[in-house]
Amino acid sequence: MAKKEKLTCLRDLSSLPYDEIIDVRAPSEFAEDHVPAAISLPVLSDAERAKVGTIYVQQDPFLARKLGAALVAQNAAKHLQGPLSDRTGGWRPLVYCWRGGQRSGSFASILDQIGWRVGLIEGGYKSYRRLVMKALYEEAVPHRLILIDGGTGTGKTRLLEQLQQNGAQVLDLEAMAEHRGSLLGGYAGGQPAQKGFETRIAMALSRLDPARPVFVEAESNKIGRLIIPPMLWKAMSGSDHLLITAPIEARARFLTDAYHDVIDDPEALRERLGHLTRFHGAEAVEHWQQLAQAGSHRQLARELVELHYDPSYRRSSRRARAPLAEIALTGLNTADLQAAAAQIHEVVEQAG
Repeated sequence: MAKKEKLTCLRDLSSLPYDEIIDVRAPSEFAEDHVPAAISLPVLSDAERAKVGTIYVQQDPFLARKLGAALVAQNAAKHLQGPLSDRTGGWRPLVYCWRGGQRSGSFASILDQIGWRVGLIEGGYKSYRRLVMKALYEEAVPHRLILIDGGTGTGKTRLLEQLQQNGAQVLDLEAMAEHRGSLLGGYAGGQPAQKGFETRIAMALSRLDPARPVFVEAESNKIGRLIIPPMLWKAMSGSDHLLITAPIEARARFLTDAYHDVIDDPEALRERLGHLTRFHGAEAVEHWQQLAQAGSHRQLARELVELHYDPSYRRSSRRARAPLAEIALTGLNTADLQAAAAQIHEVVEQAG
């Protein structure tokens, strides 16, 4: 019989004695969010789940359960002959569905009959999701956050990477959101769902030591279309910050490198520039699109910084307290960022 595992905190996941976590929910449920490191082995496809649900509501619960059981058996057989075919007798899986009910119970029972020692997440994904909600919507973030603040193109993300390489704790929200945080900053693959974004944040915070500072890039309350959860946003809003500055030319060079994927797709760049029409009018945007078409990307970056990004930053960055320090970079190459990271470490040490 499968053992039920009750999650009391997010850190429990790393201490459970299982080799693999299996999400048996439908593919669309898994795509929206899932327990970290879980693999998707659905016992009902999206279409099958919808069909069983319709029969349950409109015809007969017994017929729905009978069809559901047949489909679960068929899909379980496919998983056993496919993705699980190489698992040995000592393999230990941890299984979950939406509420820890029939889908996970049925699949776990089959695995148990084979001889594997199976675990079930008590309450399923729903119980896991409650822990994420508790961490990000109810409880105060226990970590001391220090914001890396500054205008677009000042190398804040690369600076976070350098701080992390130096052993500092970092929360990289833009990486989790799969977006660079600016109007032109989306990636071709799009962003995760809001729930998936929150899972990434909650799990990252659960691994960080509250006794040590955590560096995070200053953001608005949205990164692309994703919203920073309220308790994290509240913590960020009241945190100390460091102001990063750099010369316009260095920032323009940096942006043409950082946004090379957008520059390499002229049609995508033209489309994204079009979103600026409501801020600057058709004439200005047409001029920027002409610069892009002519390959004058450095000039385009410089004008966007001076005429769009910096004014927008000044309007949105009114903070209640002065920065711990201003880190004035003369350039944005690796040596400059290494020196800035060392300076930040010293400033934070002195601030205590």
